[in-house]
Amino acid sequence: MTQGMTNVLIIIAGIVLILVIKSIYDAKTGKEKLLAGLKRNWGDVPKEEYTQEKYNSIQFYYRQHKNDRMDIDDITWNDLDLDQIYMLMNNTCCAIGEEYLYAMLRRISTDEGLLKERNRLIELFGGDPEKRYALQSVLSRMGKMKKISVYEYMNRLNHIPKESNAGHYLMAGAMLASLTVCFVSPAIGVIAALTVGIWNVVMYTKRKRVIEPYFEVVSYLIRLLDAVREIPKLGITEIREYSETLLHAETVFRSFRKGASVVAPKKPTGDLMDLFVDYARMLFHVDLIKFNKMLVQLKNNEGALNDMYETVGLLDSMLAAASFRDLIGNWCLPELVSSRKPFLNVKNVYHPMLEHPVPNSIREERCVLITGSNASGKSTFIKTLAINAILSQTIFTSTAEAYHASFFKIASSMALRDDIISNESYYIVEIKSLKRILDGLDPEIPTLCFVDEVLRGTNTLERIAASSQILNSFAKSGAMCFAATHDIELTHILEKEFSNYHFQEQVEDNKVLFDYLLYPGRAVSRNAIKLLGIMGYSQDIIEKADRAANYFLEHGEWKAIETK
Repeated sequence: MTQGMTNVLIIIAGIVLILVIKSIYDAKTGKEKLLAGLKRNWGDVPKEEYTQEKYNSIQFYYRQHKNDRMDIDDITWNDLDLDQIYMLMNNTCCAIGEEYLYAMLRRISTDEGLLKERNRLIELFGGDPEKRYALQSVLSRMGKMKKISVYEYMNRLNHIPKESNAGHYLMAGAMLASLTVCFVSPAIGVIAALTVGIWNVVMYTKRKRVIEPYFEVVSYLIRLLDAVREIPKLGITEIREYSETLLHAETVFRSFRKGASVVAPKKPTGDLMDLFVDYARMLFHVDLIKFNKMLVQLKNNEGALNDMYETVGLLDSMLAAASFRDLIGNWCLPELVSSRKPFLNVKNVYHPMLEHPVPNSIREERCVLITGSNASGKSTFIKTLAINAILSQTIFTSTAEAYHASFFKIASSMALRDDIISNESYYIVEIKSLKRILDGLDPEIPTLCFVDEVLRGTNTLERIAASSQILNSFAKSGAMCFAATHDIELTHILEKEFSNYHFQEQVEDNKVLFDYLLYPGRAVSRNAIKLLGIMGYSQDIIEKADRAANYFLEHGEWKAIETK
């Protein structure tokens, strides 16, 4: 061996040694930074960025498992702005956790035992920081995905066409042979190595481009297996049952895991050593060879794979729910009862998305009509009740001082709009939305439904006639309906079936003052006409409007508009 070649080998060995030392140093400092970040972010608003592509991928697991009978449907989800609630809660550590959490918030439960088990985990993670950070550290090393669903591509792996490894072995052998020639004839060897290397990189890139999404998920699954192996070692006795499930599932993937470092880096973000290994992958195709072998094992162990996914998803979701409780500060454990006759009793309930919410209380066993002027708090209140019912039956948490209620199915018809694509008017969209609630009523589980300005898309006469009958149908069918309306007539027509509540405001010194408090009874204030003055309308218009309103209240009919 020539002196020059010896010097080259010494330099290469030195570089490798430096990379190893740097990798060890990065691993140590990385753990310290991770722990500091976990402590800093606990109980805080999650700092996640959501592209539409990423958010769609988060929803995939739920879409594959949704239950039309009990789940929160798309209309209700959008009415209540539950995307924002999810994002406020999504302090998960890994991609599986954020996919599972989304599904959990849409799949309300009537199983008291299941909800109490979730609460047990939430209280464990919220009350024991040492165990919490240990588990979070393991899950965080799995990382999150930017644009693809782990669950989606897990289940697509079965559809990847099989590929022989013969070509990859041939290219790897040629690369090894050309490097060997370098020791005998450096000039020829270098030329051969460059030629073979370029060819191998080109073929590698071509194949990698085809399987990149799948390859990325397989890499993620390897990190999942690392986590699954580490979680039982944490010694958290309170999650022993889940650790045993993970251990059993991990056992069938032992051969899958061997040599997997060539496919996936230890860290999802990579480091200098990963960069060095990447070049080795491109030249020798070792990751593609291992990937093809892994596909066979994945197809033979789908059940164990799904067990790991759901167990890790549950644990990470409960960590996020515990962080959410610390974030909101004021919350209670709900008291939920299986009952065909619905009831709702909440004390000082508030909306979790409001910076300075005004708490309200209500105790009811029948349907409710809520009246009051625009912006007085009607819509916010019924959204608050709906969100609390959902949180109570998913993460067993209510943003209230006390929450006692039936188990419910939950639906709403609130933030509707014209459907331009289907060429449907607002009124058509409205009646379809209300019909879906009526069609979904269940004799075994009472429905808690919320309607904002029922049938606002049509004229007053037909609106009151039709809406009174629709709302009456909810009451007669055993549902518990909260409806916000401006139509005072409904409070009289439905007073046998619906309790009346209202929000109110005061007009003082040309200012509108809202207290956002719920009061019993129907609204009696007539401040809408007073608001005309605040907005600069002439006194003549205001006086005539006031006289017309008084005439209608006295005679039950509208008087013709006065003209000069």
